[in-house]
Amino acid sequence: MSFFGAIDVSASGLTASRMRMDVVAENLANAETTRGPNGGPYRRKEVVLQTAGGDGFQSALQSAVGTVPGMGSSQQPGGVQVTGIVTDNSAPRMVYDPGHPDANAQGYVAMPNVNPVTEMVDLISSSRTYEANVTAMQTAKSMFSKTFDLLR
Repeated sequence: MSFFGAIDVSASGLTASRMRMDVVAENLANAETTRGPNGGPYRRKEVVLQTAGGDGFQSALQSAVGTVPGMGSSQQPGGVQVTGIVTDNSAPRMVYDPGHPDANAQGYVAMPNVNPVTEMVDLISSSRTYEANVTAMQTAKSMFSKTFDLLR
């Protein structure tokens, strides 16, 4: 792993966490949108993530066993990357509200499949992941700074 690999991994985590928070915010903002561009209710979105760079933790661990850090290890920095944003196609909630402009003949309105409690849990999880990556990046920066001080 390169000298700045830890910062690269943390930066990829920060980017992915921010994307997750943006999508959760969009879901929450549209939790009551009954008529979207397609004519139907808003559909919940989710971020799809995958490992970036190396072949994952197991391969990084195996390549690191028996090698001196920085010498002989050709493992590329890992991290995470956003591969896409998918739409949840589960059925919309049907709410009885005959006075609503989007109500069907029986008086039911198709509401978005967004559960605010689930979205808040996802938001807290994304926020904690973001904080953890900031802490990891600050720790790596501190380690590099102390290393440079020792080399003077």
